[in-house]
Amino acid sequence: MNEHIRTSRPDTSRPSGNRKPQGGSHVRGDDTPAAGKPRSAGFDARRGPGRAKKARTEAEPFIRRAIPDIDTAFTRMGIDARVAINLPPLGLNEPTPIQAQAIPSIVAGRDLLGLAQTGTGKTAAFSLPMLTRLLIAGKRPEPGTCRALILAPTRELATQIAQNVEAYAQGTGLRAFRVVGGASINVQIDRLSRGVDVLIATPGRLIDLIERKAIRFDDTSYLVLDEADQMLDIGFIHALRRIAKLLPRNRQTLLFSATMPKLMEELADSYLTDPVRVEANPPGRPADKIAQGVHFVNQGDKATLLAEYLAKHPGELAIVFGRTKHGSEKLSKLLEKWGFKVAAIHGNKSQGQRERALASFRAEDTQVLVATDVAARGIDIPQVAHVYNYDLPNVPENYVHRIGRTARAGRDGRAVAFCAPAELGELRAIEKTIKAAIPVIGGEVPVGAPASARPSRGAAPATARKRPARRPSRAPRATQG
Repeated sequence: MNEHIRTSRPDTSRPSGNRKPQGGSHVRGDDTPAAGKPRSAGFDARRGPGRAKKARTEAEPFIRRAIPDIDTAFTRMGIDARVAINLPPLGLNEPTPIQAQAIPSIVAGRDLLGLAQTGTGKTAAFSLPMLTRLLIAGKRPEPGTCRALILAPTRELATQIAQNVEAYAQGTGLRAFRVVGGASINVQIDRLSRGVDVLIATPGRLIDLIERKAIRFDDTSYLVLDEADQMLDIGFIHALRRIAKLLPRNRQTLLFSATMPKLMEELADSYLTDPVRVEANPPGRPADKIAQGVHFVNQGDKATLLAEYLAKHPGELAIVFGRTKHGSEKLSKLLEKWGFKVAAIHGNKSQGQRERALASFRAEDTQVLVATDVAARGIDIPQVAHVYNYDLPNVPENYVHRIGRTARAGRDGRAVAFCAPAELGELRAIEKTIKAAIPVIGGEVPVGAPASARPSRGAAPATARKRPARRPSRAPRATQG
């Protein structure tokens, strides 16, 4: 067999004056020369980060050459086998109720309004059929465009969606990319210039990229609004309307939410065309495996009470929700001073700090995560055993999302709400939203508490004694000494 391999040795068969330059010819997709000494790191650095990857990217197949022959519950609903083959290693063997109801309609090309409580598998419900339809279309994105757009209200949720989509699409050639605030916009602009199949974005950063003309939506066939109710709560309605005007009219739109306020109905009417409505669980209802309780306590006693609860469950992961950024940061430093392994997430933290805090919590290097409502959605860590509502939320629906961070992946969980006398209105609103009374597990029931919280005639009070007021800076007994 004749092999034509160019070497670094001089070719003596030709006059030296007619010799052609030997160059660095190499096989496409291989970053090492076909012969001769390997390139230095400095050579690759001078070429630039994009060019070093370009050959590999061009050599990658867009889809698997052989479609696997598998028969699963997901393929029977229309999910492409090239996507379905990735699901068993991820623990997805049988569809959840929201997936079973939503996937066939999305595969058929219908617009959809999906209502389900948090932690029920909504991401897979819209991602799997969307990836299937992108594979069937079988084309690459044009530079500066995306074929599908997923909008999420928080950086954490956008990150989680991107990780899931990448896992579902492994080996298909489809590429997902996440753009959020707090990260380098220049890096994001450079990546978008090459085009992406699935773009996951927070509305604020996407508006920044639109204003810089870094992204176009000429070929965007799919729009997904995930946790749309929270996007409305935090004021993204104007950004959503601006983005929607730039998308083609003949797109498929999917809207997923855990609650259905009145403004959400107006949003659905504006964005969706003859949608299929699926509802796996009543909106606003917490997961059945969450053991809830309310502990009445004076505001000044909350930190000490929280430390006592945490000390009862050493080694178990807990998320503590505060109302403000300043208060959450102050509480995290206080708990750290008392000897707990704590991380904090809130709006004053940079994206890098937030990601490192989540990574440390996920790895169980820290056991307590103190957070504002930026972490109420988008954190899927099955090991979380406890959620403490240190401050009751102003928006009652956020209570459902907060406690939904526990009892995930079929596990049990516990949610404790600390209710100060000034928060009785929030407690009443929460119980009205979830259509259930939260059992009293501690503290003296104050005057004006919901009727469900008051002990019945002849019943023992919730606690025999009233807790004396203590300063938050005083360490609890469990951590002293």
